[in-house]
Amino acid sequence: MDKLGLNDIYNAAEVLSDVLRKTPLIWSRRINPEANVYLKAENMQYTGSFKLRGAYYKISQLSDAEKARGVIACSAGNHAQGVAYGATHNGIKSLICLPAGAPISKVEATKGYGAEVCLVPGVYDDAYQKALQLRDEYGYTFVHPFDDPNVIAGQGTIGLEILADLPDVDAVIVPIGGGGLASGVAFALKTLRPGIKVYGVQSSGAPSMATSLQEGKIQHLSAVSTIADGIAVKEPGINTFEMCNKYIDEVVTVSDDEIAAAILALLEQHKIVAEGAGAVAVAAAMFNKLPIKNKTVVCLVSGGNIDVTTLSRVITRGLSKSGRNYTFKIDLYDKPGQLSGVCNIIADLGGNILSVSHERINASAEINGCILRIELETLNHSHIETIRAGLANAGYSVIN
Repeated sequence: MDKLGLNDIYNAAEVLSDVLRKTPLIWSRRINPEANVYLKAENMQYTGSFKLRGAYYKISQLSDAEKARGVIACSAGNHAQGVAYGATHNGIKSLICLPAGAPISKVEATKGYGAEVCLVPGVYDDAYQKALQLRDEYGYTFVHPFDDPNVIAGQGTIGLEILADLPDVDAVIVPIGGGGLASGVAFALKTLRPGIKVYGVQSSGAPSMATSLQEGKIQHLSAVSTIADGIAVKEPGINTFEMCNKYIDEVVTVSDDEIAAAILALLEQHKIVAEGAGAVAVAAAMFNKLPIKNKTVVCLVSGGNIDVTTLSRVITRGLSKSGRNYTFKIDLYDKPGQLSGVCNIIADLGGNILSVSHERINASAEINGCILRIELETLNHSHIETIRAGLANAGYSVIN
């Protein structure tokens, strides 16, 4: 994109120097023991995500006439908060179109930063179309969430900070929704240090950039579905597609279960609260989606604005994915002492029983059979297999 130069990113860094919190790089021993992993904690940024960078810088570059008309934006939540914060800070009216399904915490936070909110049925792309309609109808100045040179320049300041704090970094892993963050960070890093690898990560339920890059042209997904609502984008931008195609080395996808496991790992290991979109880079590192063995790697934790009810569900999914929670189904002959025998084996092998369900009416081949369901708290997948083997060796029929 010839509209963006490295000087723009340095200018953005200067403008933002009195606005941003300089977020830390946090070393992580356990995210991937085969790599030297650091976390760029943008979840600790003001407004809870990196989006403040691009939104504020874009608003700072508007003309007086554009500022006077007020600004409008569309967002799954984080860009909304960045625009609201930036506009209010500069005395400008802001109207934000959000998908109706956006987390309540993000909606309320956007209002709290001083914006007027318009909830739109559907996903991000539907909110985008509504914002364009209102822009044309009322003359607002539109602040694009990712496909804008000034927004990309603001996001690119993260790349400058990473190089300043960790000059010998080998690779940086970045979440991708519409591609503004990845474009800015990759452009900054590759321009200053061409040998650095920059990897992008999307949810497998919203792989718009991955699909577009694979096909060699922008693709529009008919639907997206993921717990990573911040990157649930059906179609990448024209500029961001061009920049990701040029500067990103590889784009991979992670599942919702892998994202949930990453959120749980960040919470337990580092006391870091990440939203789904904020955890995808960590998920890619955790589950070896990329060639990072023996490399010094930065995973960008892009945001932490997760609704507490969603967090509860995600923790449950994360426990299951990481082998910390498992439900055994055992086909038993219904006679006294069977339950006691199963429980003793589990206790001896270090499992913690959370719940027990005993079903006598089932499809068992034995007339006097029953199904025992036992939910356990376990250590990991290896521990689950140890308990499974212990039950089998004792003569119990484990069917799940």
